[in-house]
Amino acid sequence: MNHAIPMKGILVSCMIVLAALSGGRAAAQEQSLTFVSWGGAYARACVKGYIERFERETGIEVRIEDYNGGLAQIRAQVDVGNVYWDVVDMELADMVRGCDEGLLAPVDIDEMAPGADGTPAAEDLPEDGITECGPTNIYYSTVFVYNDARIGATKPNSVADFFDLEKFPGRRGMRRSPQVNLEFALLADGVPLDEVYATLDTEAGLGRAFRKLDTIKDQIVWWEAGAQPPQMLADGEVVMTTAYNGRIFNAQVLEDQPFVIVWDGQVLDTGGIGIVEGTRNFEAAMKFVRFANTPRAMADLGRYIAYSPSRRSATSLISTHAETGIDMNPHMPTSPENVDRALHNDWEWWSDNGEEMNERFSTWLAR
Repeated sequence: MNHAIPMKGILVSCMIVLAALSGGRAAAQEQSLTFVSWGGAYARACVKGYIERFERETGIEVRIEDYNGGLAQIRAQVDVGNVYWDVVDMELADMVRGCDEGLLAPVDIDEMAPGADGTPAAEDLPEDGITECGPTNIYYSTVFVYNDARIGATKPNSVADFFDLEKFPGRRGMRRSPQVNLEFALLADGVPLDEVYATLDTEAGLGRAFRKLDTIKDQIVWWEAGAQPPQMLADGEVVMTTAYNGRIFNAQVLEDQPFVIVWDGQVLDTGGIGIVEGTRNFEAAMKFVRFANTPRAMADLGRYIAYSPSRRSATSLISTHAETGIDMNPHMPTSPENVDRALHNDWEWWSDNGEEMNERFSTWLAR
């Protein structure tokens, strides 16, 4: 009996196998996700610090879009069932509120990689760095900054100086948001660090904060994107401004700008990466979150911008700036010399009161 397979059958079989293999490779190559973040120097640091390596190791393409925070765009996508963002870099208060509203997918902390020393993720992060929708990955701070080339012999050194128009005349830059502005106002008005949120929790305290903001309102230039404050300082549009510390660090070391950070009253905050509920790329999104929350990724990010890792085991991995060789440790917001007069953002207060404060702030702006 002749058991030989006809040549035509062999060719067809080979074509089927090749098609299946090439189709599998195409599917892997075409896998992608959209990462929404804060743009500018921070987005560049994310790309150089860990996204390029993530793409190489997983074959997943990461498309990056910018936003200015908040939940409005995420809420709109989830409400109509048309989710086109996959993972979003978020302030912790928004991450918690978004999780509570069902806008973000739950993420089990036990699915995250262990620490650099083998410590389970849940023990490698601070207690307030773990949410039901994922862990945090960075510490950053809002500080105020001045351009040393555009200020006199007397230099500002306290939050109170930011509000002193007689001693330091000129326009001020502030983010168009109640967050940090209310805290800075109370600190400048003499409220101790440990009493700021208890004061904000009263009607009298809120009134006090807005009255302090009233004293400089007509001199404020509002910013929304983190890239704006360094540009405003460089152009002389403002004499001093609030800003994210990492953006100012990059302007100092990469652009040689004579900017000076005043760490007094810095508002230290933390952020994480949430997965949008309803994403069609959940598996890829989960891989991305897990990758970004490894100690190595956090430390590598900290080689391109001065944001501290939230993982305890990643702190010892912080070294030098990847492009200039500068020691990064003194520039981190959590370093001992910078954190001494820091106000730790009460994300629970903002998660509970954020919507109301946004409305009240908008009303105040319109007056």
